[in-house]
Amino acid sequence: MRRAYAQSPVPPDVRLTAVAVVGSLAHEQAVRTLQSSFAERTAGGVRLAKRTSNLFRTRGSAGAGLDVSDLGHVISVDAEARTADVQGMCTYETLLDETLGHGLMPLVVPQLKTITLGGAVTGLGIESSSWRNGLPHESVLDMDVLLGTGEVISCSPTEHPDLFETFPNSYGSLGYAVRLRIALQPVAPFVALRHVRFADLDELAAAVGHIAEHGEWDGAGIDFVDGVMFGPSESYLTLGTWADEGRPSDYTGQRIYYRSIRERERDCLTVADYLWRWDTDWFWCSSAFGLGRPAVRRVWPRRLRRSDVYHRLVALDARFQVTARLDRARHLPARERVVQDVEIPVGRTAEFLRWFAGGVGMTPVWLCPLRARRQWALYPLQPGATYVNVGFWGTVPIADGARDGDVNRLIEQKIGELDGHKSLYSDVFYDRGTFDKLYGGATYESVKRRYDPGQRLTGMYEKVVGRR
Repeated sequence: MRRAYAQSPVPPDVRLTAVAVVGSLAHEQAVRTLQSSFAERTAGGVRLAKRTSNLFRTRGSAGAGLDVSDLGHVISVDAEARTADVQGMCTYETLLDETLGHGLMPLVVPQLKTITLGGAVTGLGIESSSWRNGLPHESVLDMDVLLGTGEVISCSPTEHPDLFETFPNSYGSLGYAVRLRIALQPVAPFVALRHVRFADLDELAAAVGHIAEHGEWDGAGIDFVDGVMFGPSESYLTLGTWADEGRPSDYTGQRIYYRSIRERERDCLTVADYLWRWDTDWFWCSSAFGLGRPAVRRVWPRRLRRSDVYHRLVALDARFQVTARLDRARHLPARERVVQDVEIPVGRTAEFLRWFAGGVGMTPVWLCPLRARRQWALYPLQPGATYVNVGFWGTVPIADGARDGDVNRLIEQKIGELDGHKSLYSDVFYDRGTFDKLYGGATYESVKRRYDPGQRLTGMYEKVVGRR
């Protein structure tokens, strides 16, 4: 039986000074500023001038950035209706600072603080509530979109439904969300965790399927599910349940969350710390900067242990080729970046993980079950079917005679063999025909012609494969 969400007062860890919402008048002015910025670009492509990005691909110039500096806020929260009106460039960190003060949260909160709501909808997002609530765009009730014509229109399941249905996974190629109304859910003060170990990947996949179907494990209701594979014979599912009391752990200091999965069978986090449990160490990728070492961690300011800080460091390294130069000086082979999230049907997940462990060899990898509520044009997962998102983020040496991108191409091929899908926030190597087949090309082109007849916005394929 599934435990009902607690109708509790505001959790003690988030009883914050209220974050001022900007209100509708300020929002309307921000939209006018954006439209003026757009109108000044009389020719060529456009892009948003965002302060942060969670994309992992290099890009060429695509024109000047649009002014979105005043579109990063919450417009309003209706606690009774459990909805929020949010500007498109609002980060989930800012959004949670406001909604948790009302004892509410979005149905799905992606793992990293600086992911924006508009970005999670147009570029997809996922988290441990996705096995029940789908992806972030599935809790959007309606939204306002800046089109390639410079016009702002509203869309919903009943108003401009073709745009509403193709906007998710379009990566800004159909327009930019300037306002989104989303559904919210109540929170409890704490999340109780149970880390369940599996020595067999087929057993882990079977457990995911059971939880997705029945919402329980060992007779206890489950609210959140994700997992980690450290190796084919050592993987874990972390089962989270709302709790009204507990003795929470703290993984924002010297202790590291992902290590605790192997060390503790049961744990507890405040709701805020649970939602941001992966951000402090960028899952486990902060180890690349030495933060797995106690001596380094003690002198690295806590306020700078954040995913956006690590992302900027990676971008600087890529720009100045620091690591590549050091590797060449040490006569080490060049390395290929393998940063991907892929959706695999639960019945083929064990097969993929064994193949990945033997053929690519990167560990750990993140596991996150999901179920789409309905079929969406540009990311056509089967509604009601259980998939497992497998996330892996790192580099591998380029073998003699191989070329940069070969490992990513093999992964794309394997995903296709297993009827899976791949997120598009990182390197993509599909040819045009394959890409259109996988990502709703015919539907996309029809909607693109209708809402961006002048082709002012860079096309989806050109963005994600051509890196424009």
